[in-house]
Amino acid sequence: MEKLNYTVNINAPVQTVWATMLDDATYREWTSEFYEGSYFEGDWNQGSEIRFLGPDEKGSLGGMIATVEESRPHEYVSLRYVGQISDGRDDTSSEAAKELIGTHERYSFSEADGVTTVDVELDSQDEYVDMFNQAWPAALAKLKGISEARR
Repeated sequence: MEKLNYTVNINAPVQTVWATMLDDATYREWTSEFYEGSYFEGDWNQGSEIRFLGPDEKGSLGGMIATVEESRPHEYVSLRYVGQISDGRDDTSSEAAKELIGTHERYSFSEADGVTTVDVELDSQDEYVDMFNQAWPAALAKLKGISEARR
């Protein structure tokens, strides 16, 4: 397991960046850098379950299930993964699911002089590090472009 960190500075107010990152329509835009057709079900409120979904390599519904451990609007979101979705079914008992369970993904937001910094920290299994190192910078660049266009 490896802890990965990514950062982007966005020339937009933190409220705009928060909304762009977490609202359904724009979430679908910037997360297309991970998988075209990615979306979520649920909400970003503390204690909520949130499901990250999209087509897998076989065209079936796949994804991950998380609990929102902490949510402070315009400041911070912490997710703890509790399972995965494989072939459209919840999976909390396979070896792959057990490796994911308990891992975290965290987003921190801070603003200074009209520039919002987004810091992303996540736990990654070794086999996904290269994919995340390509996808996260591209996704954050897309988030930056969308956010700056909305300000």
